[in-house]
Amino acid sequence: MSFRRYADAGRVLSTWGPAIGMMSIIFFVSGMSSPPTPAALPDVGAHAVAYALLGAAFLRGVADSRWEQVTARTSIVAVLLTVAYGLTDEFHQSFVPGRTSEFSDLVADACGAVAGVGGAWAWSIVLADRGSR
Repeated sequence: MSFRRYADAGRVLSTWGPAIGMMSIIFFVSGMSSPPTPAALPDVGAHAVAYALLGAAFLRGVADSRWEQVTARTSIVAVLLTVAYGLTDEFHQSFVPGRTSEFSDLVADACGAVAGVGGAWAWSIVLADRGSR
């Protein structure tokens, strides 16, 4: 394997690693019969926060780690990927003893995805505006 292939693999890992990491964490916690949740944060809030982070991580991957590639299209793709993962998470939870699959969790996932992607998109606009000065 040439050095270029290692460099390409490293680029892919740095670009998609955050999304893969968040998906792994969500999968692990989703597989617990009684996952740890902060007392001050309701279950749907935990879903929204986790999926906001996942949405932003997906946007990073879809935009190839480049702020200038954050567009409406890449943002929509990131939200759709995040919601699709939320669907698989709810399906996964239906097999875990003590856990149930709930539509309200999926709605919280989608809201979190929109918030996370929207926040990252807004940040990309701020950075682009600063770069043009």
